Amino acid sequence: MPPFVALTGGLGAGKSTALEVLERLGAATISADRVVHELYRSPQVRDAVVARFGPEVAPGGVADRSAVAERVFAADAAGTGSDREWLEQLLWPLVRERVDQWRRANAGAAVQVVEVPLLFESGSEGLYDATIAVVADERLRELRTRGRRQRAVAGRERRQLSQEEKASRATYVVVNDGDLAQLEAKLSAILVMLQRGWSRP
Repeated sequence: MPPFVALTGGLGAGKSTALEVLERLGAATISADRVVHELYRSPQVRDAVVARFGPEVAPGGVADRSAVAERVFAADAAGTGSDREWLEQLLWPLVRERVDQWRRANAGAAVQVVEVPLLFESGSEGLYDATIAVVADERLRELRTRGRRQRAVAGRERRQLSQEEKASRATYVVVNDGDLAQLEAKLSAILVMLQRGWSRP
């Protein structure tokens, strides 16, 4: 199997852009967050969240991820994490199953990269051969997250480790403070190292 790599970073750091760049550079890529979006459209997850939170989280018979997230973040703010733990226990095994299927389908790739926003928070870094943390200046991150639903952003931010902590745990750190060409150059160098034996820079 090719090197199996996790890509992570804080909100607004640019990890989704980095994933797109890595794909252009020849890596096989998948986003755990996008897998979750797909799972919310499945009858299995829809029925489970309706049973837990009520029919208002699935207007028109389709699970509304934002509505579920607001319920979970509200519970966190109230000091109870049982809803979040329940949701994670529902979704994470399904995400891992999808990623395993994707790995088998892309066994011939030079490098396999999974975008995992809560990589270190979930304790799943040990599943990967290497990890990449994308970080950026706080002012840049704030600019990039403007226009998003502030309550959702604040709730997700509370659950995440600091950028410094993510960087200290990662195999590779990419500072995304320049233009797209600079980001591409940094990620290209990491791909070369991964293909040569997963060396640290």
